[in-house]
Amino acid sequence: MSFKSLLKIAIRAIKANKSRSLLTSLGVIIGVASVILLVSVGSGLKDYITSEMQDMGSNLVMVMPGEIDLDKLGAGSSAMSSSFAAMSTSKLKLEDLNALKQQVPYIEEVVGLVMGSAPIRYQNESKIAQVLGTTADYTEVRKGEFESGGFFTEADVNSGRKVAVIGYKIADEIFGSPYVVGEKFKLGEYRYTVIGVMAEAGGQGSMSPDDKIYIPITVAQRQFNQDHLGIIFAQAKSSDDVAPTVSMTQEVMERRLDKEDFTVLDQKEILSTVSGILNTLTIALGGIAAISLLVGGIGIMNIMLVSVTERTQEIGLRKALGAKPEVILTQFLLEATILSVGGGLIGILVGAGGSLLIGIFMPTTVAWWSIVLAFVVSAGVGIIFGVTPAKKASELSPIEALRHE
Repeated sequence: MSFKSLLKIAIRAIKANKSRSLLTSLGVIIGVASVILLVSVGSGLKDYITSEMQDMGSNLVMVMPGEIDLDKLGAGSSAMSSSFAAMSTSKLKLEDLNALKQQVPYIEEVVGLVMGSAPIRYQNESKIAQVLGTTADYTEVRKGEFESGGFFTEADVNSGRKVAVIGYKIADEIFGSPYVVGEKFKLGEYRYTVIGVMAEAGGQGSMSPDDKIYIPITVAQRQFNQDHLGIIFAQAKSSDDVAPTVSMTQEVMERRLDKEDFTVLDQKEILSTVSGILNTLTIALGGIAAISLLVGGIGIMNIMLVSVTERTQEIGLRKALGAKPEVILTQFLLEATILSVGGGLIGILVGAGGSLLIGIFMPTTVAWWSIVLAFVVSAGVGIIFGVTPAKKASELSPIEALRHE
């Protein structure tokens, strides 16, 4: 019997039990869709963070609180937790900014950050907002643009004026307009005056600058009861100056603090480590989702075994009429493969579509390799798990099969 004839018989058998065929493929559909969805979330997060860091420029140097081992940082959550804990016990001070600017000739600008959150209230509107206390040169280092107004000055920082620059989304949600310079609002227990609104930058969630409020660092230290800095950004004059900037920054900070109290990093080091962590996370998410494919394969095998039992007389009749064991084996393998491949194709559509929907709320990137891998595995699942029921069908005795009721 030709392969084309066997394929038609297999398709006819699947159509004869549409509900059962759909349920059989459901495990594969869920498995493939899960792999594509979870990998797209991991890949999207990696692409977004990489893009954000590259937007900072290639000549950025960071001074982080505490002693950070990048190798250990990528190895487990305990190292990451200790890094976040170091921010709350930071020994970085405002005075360190002046020291770096005066003693490191390769630095163009240097800024410090104090981070926190507080409720913002304006008339009947309110929400919890992320607050960044920083210095006047922040937009020079982070290349910010304005929808209206501008950033606060060094005089505002030194005098501790309660002025604020708000992100575009904050302006839209709380004030209803990006043109609200001069409006007063309450942030925590302090009253501030809006002096600028940042241009819409895009992005999702807590990583988006559109959701942040910027205030002078001296005011932020009072508001959050902190006398330290969370992080220091230094911008080297050029990409070629990054290496000497890192070296001289290390020397200056060692004269001011103990080695275990700070870590100097350049952007490439951080980007490489973050990419490694997110690659591992993406693979882990894909691996977890792939377990669904294994469950789907077992489901196919179970249903096909039931199908063999139900169709015992049919198999016996075909064998009595001269059908060879390898023909029966091929037919049942084809049925299992069609179910798994069909489920894989539907799963790809569901996974890609779901990724587009999730992309409305958070960054996602559909990785082509996840589609290929999920499809190949789904096809393999049908062949591998279809072997046992197909072999059982091919080995049935014609006489015993015809007697079966």
